[in-house]
Amino acid sequence: MEELNLAAAGLTTNERGVIPVNAWCQTDVPHIYAVGDLTGPPGLASSAMEQGRRAVCHALNLPLGDAAHTIPLGIYTIPEMASIGLDEAAAKQRYASVLVGHARFDEIARGQIACVPNGLLKLVADPTGRQLLGVQIVGDGATELIHVGQTALQNSATIDSFVDNIFNFPTLAEAYRVAALSILGQRQTLSAAA
Repeated sequence: MEELNLAAAGLTTNERGVIPVNAWCQTDVPHIYAVGDLTGPPGLASSAMEQGRRAVCHALNLPLGDAAHTIPLGIYTIPEMASIGLDEAAAKQRYASVLVGHARFDEIARGQIACVPNGLLKLVADPTGRQLLGVQIVGDGATELIHVGQTALQNSATIDSFVDNIFNFPTLAEAYRVAALSILGQRQTLSAAA
């Protein structure tokens, strides 16, 4: 970033070597915005595009929306990995206990038909097992499947909404319903014990 001559614009970098910005991607110089790799992690194309949108909306005084709080993480490895919201460890730090539902791709009809046995979708719910906190997926199509979880988090979906939803059969997206049913079963067990 040295070649940018940030000092001439009145900008500096922080201890991590990135330009600090606020929620609208404004720098310490209010009429200068910074997005993408200049601002640090997560360093994803999708987050940079969202940052750019937020900066433009703020500069032009347009409504922003709340998408920046639900940017999915997608890692294009074999197998793919994707995450959104709180993972199990972060949820336990915040809530002490959580309910977690799993759906293995080898248990889903589409996984068997498409010979996609290695994969897992995990839903993380609050201690009551009612509110969705996060989704993690490992396996084929994880970076596509995560968008169902993104939409659910943006709309404060409950675990029951996945149970009540009808997914095309056979699809890997059906794993959302299977994982939600797992949480529902745990919730019923906790109710019976109480």
